[in-house]
Amino acid sequence: MGEMKEGLVIKGIGGFYYVQCGDVLHACRARGKFRKDKISPYAGDRVRIEVDANDEGYVQEILPRKNFLVRPPLANLDKLFVVSSVCDPQPSTLIIDKTIAAAELKGIEPVLVFTKTDLSDTTELKDIYGSIGIRCYFVSSADGVGVDDLRPELTGCISAFTGNSGVGKSTLLNLLVPELELATGETSKKLGRGRHTTRHVELFALPNGGYVADTPGFGSFDIEQMESIRPAELQYCFPEFEPYLGACRFTDCTHRNEPDCAVNAAADEGAIHPSRLDSYRRLWEQANRKKDWEVRQTE
Repeated sequence: MGEMKEGLVIKGIGGFYYVQCGDVLHACRARGKFRKDKISPYAGDRVRIEVDANDEGYVQEILPRKNFLVRPPLANLDKLFVVSSVCDPQPSTLIIDKTIAAAELKGIEPVLVFTKTDLSDTTELKDIYGSIGIRCYFVSSADGVGVDDLRPELTGCISAFTGNSGVGKSTLLNLLVPELELATGETSKKLGRGRHTTRHVELFALPNGGYVADTPGFGSFDIEQMESIRPAELQYCFPEFEPYLGACRFTDCTHRNEPDCAVNAAADEGAIHPSRLDSYRRLWEQANRKKDWEVRQTE
């Protein structure tokens, strides 16, 4: 019987799982029972491993996950940084709101980051997102404005960044964590190929504690895979609706066109932004068109 340890899976590649246990990184194989049960350890998983006298490690148990994303495969994410530019490309409030809702459903804390603030006015975006109960940052990678304010958000947690192509995720990440560019560059050199041709997810340790996920090959998170949201659950994925839930005339109110709806009344009084209510209604229609078996497949 070898020594039992508990640690964090940093990456899985070539049949090996690299598990960080304190200051030591163990290269481990997974026991055959995982293949039999058709489950796999993924980056972000907490696992129990056994290390034998030859320093060979074996994953014995995957500890319960608090959440899991299918694409990219990533477990136990604490924060999802939803990155959008204020212009070039123009921000899509529906995509932003859909990503926030998907994160909320999974129990992942969304943090909004708007880039390229040196290129356009941010008044409207601040108006929409400044009071929804989610932390919101406005940054410019060109002149560094706002970057230092954002950096503490990465400390002490497992985080990942998502956003459409062209919003400046990589530039921002390299400003926030210069070590990341260095580490991913070294990886590419070793593999002898371009950085974005690898398919595995890897967690990189941050100097002040915590990990950030590098997800090569993914322009943004696959929201379709994330979004197993049923119509009745969607209202709980909009934090600013919370004070008004349960106050509608009908207990099964969908907050669309029912009479005496507390959410609609709050919107009329300016407590909920019309853009957010519009996104909710459009996402409700999308969720309502989904059959139960489609939802189950993505869970």
